[in-house]
Amino acid sequence: MERYSGYFNMQTDTKMKAIKNYVYTIFDEDPTGHDFFHMKRVARMARFIAVKEGSDLFICEAAGWVHDVGDKKLFSNRSKALEQLNHFLRSIDCTATDINAIREAVDNISFSRGKIPASIEGKIVQDADRLDAIGAIGVARTFSFGGAKGQLLWHDSEEKRQNTSIQHFYDKLLYLKGLMHTRTAKQIAEQRHRFMEMYLQQFLNEWQ
Repeated sequence: MERYSGYFNMQTDTKMKAIKNYVYTIFDEDPTGHDFFHMKRVARMARFIAVKEGSDLFICEAAGWVHDVGDKKLFSNRSKALEQLNHFLRSIDCTATDINAIREAVDNISFSRGKIPASIEGKIVQDADRLDAIGAIGVARTFSFGGAKGQLLWHDSEEKRQNTSIQHFYDKLLYLKGLMHTRTAKQIAEQRHRFMEMYLQQFLNEWQ
């Protein structure tokens, strides 16, 4: 029987279901591309990478589910959101060690913070989150976020295109392939990166 952090998976499955339900109540109606299904994809990808890289499955998957809780783009009160998350994790009998590991895994994954997580679990979750920002879904999420924030698609004027959705590819997304930590994520990122390049070329050709 597969094991997570020394627990049989029957016990961890109960916790994971509770975490999934908790995340659903927070992100179900998010219109910015940071919705429940983003969390689900990141959690599944984090688990997949953890299996391939021999890391802690429970910490990676749990951290994948909750990685955007407290994100300043999504929460007006980051501290309160993180405090509520800690309370919730304690309520489902997560150990202090596991809670600290989950928090450590998600504390520094944001691209804007420019930091590399210290733990391998953190690196895996950061890879999983960044993989969901590129490829076909990454393209869709970019425009979902831009629409929710009132951004233009693109602009003929170089001055006015700086806060457009297409500019986001050049400011962030095209860099992500080179920032992956794990061998597994690097392999997945290659194809997704090529898709974005082809999409951008097609978009700019049509724009002209």
